[in-house]
Amino acid sequence: MFSILLVLLVIVAVFMIGLILLQKSEGSGMSGSSAAAMFGGALTGAAAGNFLTRATAWLATLFFILCAALALVAAKTDMATQQSHLRQEILEQGDTPVAPVQTENSSN
Repeated sequence: MFSILLVLLVIVAVFMIGLILLQKSEGSGMSGSSAAAMFGGALTGAAAGNFLTRATAWLATLFFILCAALALVAAKTDMATQQSHLRQEILEQGDTPVAPVQTENSSN
């Protein structure tokens, strides 16, 4: 389940990045040339801005829902309680007592 949600999250993120790059910005962005070329001029002007804005909003909502679902799935599985091998080694080393370092006294 976790893997499926993670793959969906990556796919939504890639689509959202693409839509954000297509939107018109103050510097005109990429939308001026690529949107008209890809969609045959159907996404030019106000209709393009409206469609791209709504699609981005839907994808962003889906992105946050998938993030919340991933957090819930991770909390309910052993993934949240597993410790890494390195952490276990550090904890094991912390349990062994360390001998105090003796320094020579130069006043003899």
